[in-house]
Formats: sequence, structure tokens, C-alpha cells
Amino acid sequence: MPGTFEPIPGGGAAVALDDVEISIIRSLAVQLLELIGPGPGGDAPEDPLAELFAEGPSEPPSDPVLRRLFPDAYGDPEGTPEAKEAEEQREYSAEFRRYTENDLRAGKRDNALAVVRTLDALNSVGDGGAVLKLSVAESRQWLGALNDLRLAIGSRLDIADEEDTDLLYRLPDEDPRKPMVMAYLWLGGLQETLVTTLMP
Repeated sequence: MPGTFEPIPGGGAAVALDDVEISIIRSLAVQLLELIGPGPGGDAPEDPLAELFAEGPSEPPSDPVLRRLFPDAYGDPEGTPEAKEAEEQREYSAEFRRYTENDLRAGKRDNALAVVRTLDALNSVGDGGAVLKLSVAESRQWLGALNDLRLAIGSRLDIADEEDTDLLYRLPDEDPRKPMVMAYLWLGGLQETLVTTLMP
């Protein structure tokens, strides 16, 4: 089971992680939480009903990672040749974002928090590691968080397609991006094996 998720009886998944791997995943999840930010009313809203009806932003985020995590729903208006069509796309995307982004952020926040909490609840099994066991629901949250982490890292590495990923394998060891590349590829392996465990 080292380094890959495997199914466990009754559903869910398990993976053996060493202390360094636990620390890396936890640190990345915390950074993702900081990037996503608290909910519209902060961490403890005084009026949950007001938060339910709160409108989100209508403009895309300025940070490229957040733009990758919360893309426009109606494509990239910059790539649309007709000015009128581009303007319509911007309006539709703004309207969609206003009513969905808060929920999307909350979902991504919940997934990242689930990663931190499950890692914090681990008990060491000796040799500086532990076996992480996830329920089906926790596995789905981990899957969402792993996807978001890869999108975030991929955005920082300017990965736009499969060709960019192929180039990562050929980076020299002295390249300053190498640690981030290794994390990106490793998280991809975890994500792939976790998907397999959730397939019927």
C-alpha cells in the first residue's frame, strides 16, 4: 500500500504515508485554505440565513490560481472574436459567478479542511509514518482537495495541457521548480489511485 490508495472492506480507501508526506499534504491543504479564504461572513457567521442568500463576486479573481479554481462558466470572452458575443459571455459568467462562487468556495474549503482534520487524527504506526483510512465520504472530499491542489500547483507551473506535463519530466534537478513539479506528479498519482478505489 505504500504511496498509493487501496480500497478497504466496506468502502473507502487507505494509504500509507510517512511523516514527510503527511507534512507536505497538510501544508499544501492549509495553503489552499488560506488562498480560498474564509466564507462571506467569516468563519463563524452570526446569521446563517443571511449567508445563505449572500451574493458572491461577479468579477473573476485576480489571482491566476483562483481563476483556475473558479473559472468563468461561459468560457474565455477574450478568445471570442465578436465583441457582442464576448460581452454576453462576460455578463452570463458574472451572473453565474454571483450565485455560485460562494458555494463553490465553501465546498473547496470543506474538502481542504477534511484533509487537514483526517491527517491531524492519524496515529503513528512506527518508522515515522501512519496508515490513513478514509470513509467513502472522506475519500470524495480528499479527491476534490487533491484535484484543487493539482490545479493550484499546475497554475503556478503554467501547465495548460498534456504537453506541458511531459516537459516537467525532463526538468533538470537544479531547476527551482523541481520540488513543486515532484509534488504535482506525486499528488497526481495519489489522485489516480483514489479514483480507482471509488470506482464500482
